[in-house]
Amino acid sequence: MVRRTRIIRHTAAFAAALLCGVGFAPAAAAAEGGRTGANPAAAALDTYWSPARMAAALPGDTAKGAGAGPSARAASPTEDGPRPGEYIPPSRSFDGIPQAGTFFWTDADGTGRTCSGSVVRSPGRDLVLSAGHCLKGYAGPAPRRHLAFVPQYHDGLKPFGLFPVAADGVYVAQRYYDLGEHAGAAYDFGFAVTEPNRDGTRLQDAVGGVRLLTGTGYYHLPVRMIGYPGNAQKPLECWSWTTRWASDDPADPGTFPRIACDAFVGGTSGGPMLVPGPDGWGVIGVIGGYHTGGNTPQVSYSAYFGAATRALYRAAVSGAPPAGPAS
Repeated sequence: MVRRTRIIRHTAAFAAALLCGVGFAPAAAAAEGGRTGANPAAAALDTYWSPARMAAALPGDTAKGAGAGPSARAASPTEDGPRPGEYIPPSRSFDGIPQAGTFFWTDADGTGRTCSGSVVRSPGRDLVLSAGHCLKGYAGPAPRRHLAFVPQYHDGLKPFGLFPVAADGVYVAQRYYDLGEHAGAAYDFGFAVTEPNRDGTRLQDAVGGVRLLTGTGYYHLPVRMIGYPGNAQKPLECWSWTTRWASDDPADPGTFPRIACDAFVGGTSGGPMLVPGPDGWGVIGVIGGYHTGGNTPQVSYSAYFGAATRALYRAAVSGAPPAGPAS
């Protein structure tokens, strides 16, 4: 256990030094971009999502971490969770990074909801990655209900403004709609195309972006996971590693990246699993997939990022008509 703790601490320090060395920052990514003119829709949403409304928003993923707490039983074939004696790396509250943030929307009853997301690099400089179970209610003709993304939200602040999700801008795999969130757990990812903020600045021009990584396998070290717990004023981060989890639960079939990190509860779904690289962060998963991200706060999962993820990304950046529930 001591050795694993040292590995995480040393690799986290190395990754931080590497990223500082390459100088990856929002300003560098924004050099190519510019403003498109004031966006009245963003201004209206910016006003609607006041600090009080954002603070009162509830998790949109109420199942995440809703099972056993710190005294969780050992994992079984159909019940995920920490294994006996498993080291669970701690999480910490912090002010976040520009490339990660949270979605806000109102549900059918008018209640504010949240899920996490991250900005991925794209030709349109406007794309957010999240979990499919967070975004699936907004495809096609579904009402937008104040749906917007706030990068690096913390303490009631919107340091880069608020970015509305475009009409017909939600992309979730058709297989996920057809199979449902459990049978379709292997497709639990999605993208949202955003509009500029109230000043007309595109999302990636404002905050930079992380690189979408697919087909990279299940084993990664170090991994920095970030998520926004519901009702929390700051996001969490945790340094850990991912391994391979083959489901024996017939309700949630598939093979998933698995990561142990403490305190990731409702609201953190869609949060990125990041790995450092010479050109900044890359994302290899988002909280979701098996049991919609995990039944306990100590263990999380992601759908594996492969060909289906690449295909959905291409659809989002090309502006193809998004998939939707079968009529």
